[in-house]
Amino acid sequence: MSTLYERLGGAENIVRISNDIVERHKVNPAIKARFADIEDEPAFKRRVAQFFSMGSGGPTEYDGRSMPDAHRNMNINEVELVAAIDDVLDACRAHDVDDATCNEVLAILYSLKGDVLAL
Repeated sequence: MSTLYERLGGAENIVRISNDIVERHKVNPAIKARFADIEDEPAFKRRVAQFFSMGSGGPTEYDGRSMPDAHRNMNINEVELVAAIDDVLDACRAHDVDDATCNEVLAILYSLKGDVLAL
């Protein structure tokens, strides 16, 4: 069986999906204010791709902060979390990721809920 990383399309497709995720977050009414002032958008998108790649079993090293550290004091609520997750799933589908793989991504994202919400 192929890895999640492979089923997501490998490095190139994960970069495309990650860029799409950030673009979706920037216009999503529930969370766009949190993404309005990204200081270094290319670096942010690179870290999103690194995290997505590493988290799906890919060979990429993630050099960003931990999920709890990255979201500490942001007071993220469940509505915002669901909006962000919906953006990720929509981006996956837009880049031809099948439903079973999207569901696996969904499970991983929900497993991070405690690391993101109201820290």
